[in-house]
Amino acid sequence: MIESLEKIAIQHLPHFSTQDVQVDILRLDLLHPIVSGNKWFKLKYYLEDALAQNKKTIATFGGAYSNHIVATAYAAKEAGLQSIGFIRGEISATPSATLRDASNYGMDLVFIERELYRDKEMIMLAESKQGFYWVMEGGYGEPGSKGAADILQAADTRAYSHILCAAGTGTMLSGLVRSALPGQEIIGISVLKNHMTLEKEVLSLLTNEDRMKPFSILHNYHFGGYAKHPPELIAFMRDTWAKENVPTDIVYTSKLLFAAKDLIAANRFPGGARILLIHSGGLQGNTSLPPNTLPFS
Repeated sequence: MIESLEKIAIQHLPHFSTQDVQVDILRLDLLHPIVSGNKWFKLKYYLEDALAQNKKTIATFGGAYSNHIVATAYAAKEAGLQSIGFIRGEISATPSATLRDASNYGMDLVFIERELYRDKEMIMLAESKQGFYWVMEGGYGEPGSKGAADILQAADTRAYSHILCAAGTGTMLSGLVRSALPGQEIIGISVLKNHMTLEKEVLSLLTNEDRMKPFSILHNYHFGGYAKHPPELIAFMRDTWAKENVPTDIVYTSKLLFAAKDLIAANRFPGGARILLIHSGGLQGNTSLPPNTLPFS
């Protein structure tokens, strides 16, 4: 599916940097137009394992605007596997662009009432005779964390003192902690409101040794909750594009970059800090916005 990682680049952010702090961004979004950003990293070991077990179908979970759903649909198709997505919520007469794309890539969509969706173990048990290979929402699990640990090997990231990423399920965050070098602090920006179990979910993917590494999760940059995008955030996204030529999405990367700028202004980082932001892709989430809301596609 992905022949090389050569498209990934580190881009300097002059309008985020100060006299004392240098800020760069790892452009994982350049990796692939569909399996964008961290999605390929989180999926690759699952796909390898499914093929090794001679599984025919990848089954996973997600919402109507889930980057993970469309990425899994495309990646499974490329790997010669069928896919099925268990989607949170009722079927709509006007499905999202994400679900249309996933369906076009061959994914069968099964809609689950929100209350029932919370019990994924029950859904998996009900489908146990199908022989599906299951991937949890957002790629959460050991293979997803292992894949995310490879992100910091995609470029030379050794010189950075602080590495920041957006966090949904915490899968990527756990992988970054796993691969962090001594002296590197990992900071996750939670995009879900009141997701106070996130730290526990990250810790469950780490060894006792990795749990001792410096990492933290900040919960005050969600802008009202998952995919919420008040005018202030949209204005920030437009300004970031104009000044840095970096496209962001309403779910993850806009909130990450906003948090980074705010933390730098608040002197959260010591003088001489070198900060790396992880652009985790997911730009397709912007398709839910009215046309021309953003100056980039």
